This record gives sequence, structure tokens and C-alpha cells, in this order.
Amino acid sequence: MRDIAVFSGSAHPELAQEVCAHLGVPLSPTRVSRFANDCLEVQLQANCRERDVFLIQPLVKPVQEHLVELLLMCDAARGASAGRITVVMPHYSYARSDKKDAPRISLGGRLVADLMVAAGASRVLAVTLHSPQVHGFFSVPVDHLHALRELAAHFRRYDLSRTTVVSPDLGNAKEAAAFARMLGAQVAAGAKQRFADDRVSINSVIGDVTDRDVIVLDDEIAKGSTVLELLDRLRELGPRSIRVACTHGLFADGALKRIGEQPDVLEIVCTNTVPVAAQERTDKLRILTVAPALAEAVRRIHNGESVSALFDAPRTE
Repeated sequence: MRDIAVFSGSAHPELAQEVCAHLGVPLSPTRVSRFANDCLEVQLQANCRERDVFLIQPLVKPVQEHLVELLLMCDAARGASAGRITVVMPHYSYARSDKKDAPRISLGGRLVADLMVAAGASRVLAVTLHSPQVHGFFSVPVDHLHALRELAAHFRRYDLSRTTVVSPDLGNAKEAAAFARMLGAQVAAGAKQRFADDRVSINSVIGDVTDRDVIVLDDEIAKGSTVLELLDRLRELGPRSIRVACTHGLFADGALKRIGEQPDVLEIVCTNTVPVAAQERTDKLRILTVAPALAEAVRRIHNGESVSALFDAPRTE
């Protein structure tokens, strides 16, 4: 593949290496340094002139550090006369700031989108945005992938004849329904009310989960409070088995340990859109790779082909 340059920030270089391996192109080096006054400086250490440049950087902890790094990468590529700059953002953490549900609060999802475009981004490749409207926050084209194919390929190894996919809330029910169709399963959803970032209440579960194999599906798991609350409601209804799945396994503040310690949770499945520290992993954790899907999307963007065609057929192992 010619005339393409792929760079990675410091957020998740392992994923960038894997994407490049599937593309058959080298991962070009990036130098990130810090001045005495704590300001960052980024240098892209490969030719960008008139090339199709892809910058791979999920916004993960420390989010602000990685965001500024990404903005500087965009600016460096633009200043180096890149032909086109595509931000490959497997996780867009500011997508959760997508609505004004209280007075005088910022819409971080839109602001950060504007910052990326101002820094030079020509288009964005994202995976499982928190809500559909975030797509519209960007004034440049956005290719929006999801990881349902990868998750479905994993769960098809099990007997799915008595399976119900459960969304923790009605907001994620559409994605859960799509996932259930891929598995030929039923779908259910929790009736959730959020009081704070780490405090939620789920009063009931809408759908049939009694004596069924449950897959709890969410777009991301951060502190895990929603999942743990949902598990309490599910236990009252007597499911046969419980597995937990998500696209973005953030697992902040010991969430992975707390969920893994639940004796009736057989498995926790996530993808590698964000890095999961080795010391935090448990025997129940399964991490699926999205690198082949990202690499194919990059290839199609570079060649001017349809990215939506990636969803036409389900992935099989």
C-alpha cells in the first residue's frame, strides 16, 4: 500500500502496531517530548507530504494528555503538508458529554470535535460512539464502526437457544436489539435512572430473563456501577447464566475486579479499543481485537471504497 503513513500517539501503540500488521505497512515513529514548563511537543518522524495520513489515538486516561497529544499530531501533519489527515479514534471519551441536561454545563463532545477539525483533521474513524447524535458533532466526514460482529463471533461458540441479550438501559436497547438479531436471541432492557456518574438505580428489567442465558451488553464499562446494579435485578429474576460484554473496557477504579468477583458472572468480554492493564486482568476476562476491522476500514478509506460494506455480512471465526 503506497502513499499512506500511519502514526500512533502514546495512548495505545499496541493496537496501532496490530492495525499496521494487518495493513502490511510500517508504523511510522512519533516523538512526544515535554518542555520544562510542562507543555507537550510532537514530531512525526516520517514524510507526510501529500500522503494519506492516519493518526491512531483513543482518548483514554489521562484523557486530556492524550487529547492534546492528538491535536498536536494533527497540527504537525497539517504543517507537514499531508494530503489528508484521518483521526482513527477507537474510543471517544468525550462522546458522553452529548447533551445539556443541567444548566450552564459544557457540551464537551461537540467542543472536542471542533478542536480536532480546527487542528487539521480531514475525517474521523471511530468505534461505537456513546450516542448517535455525536456523529453530527463533527463538521468533517465520520466513519462509525461498531464491534458487534467481533462480539457475536465470540458468543456464537456457545449454545444460544435460550439466550437473552440485556441492555442496562433503554438508551442502549437499539444496539442490544441489533446484537440479539445477530445471535438469534431475545432482547431485554433495564429501566435505569442515573443520579451521579457512579450512582444509578435500575428498578426493573423489561423482557424475559428467567431461566435463560443472559448476555449483558453495554457500549462501555467505566466504574461498573450500572452493571453491578443490573446484576442485582437479574438475580431476583433467576437467570440460568450471566455473561457481561462491552466494546470499551475502561474498567476504572477496580471495576473489573468487582465484576469478576461476582460468582454468577461466568465471563467478561471486551475489545481492545482501549488498553487493559495486565495487572488488572482476571481469569474471566476475554479481550477481542478490533484491529482487523480498523485496518480494513483504513484500507477502504484510502482506496475510496465503501466502509459501510463492512457491516453487510457477519464475521465468522
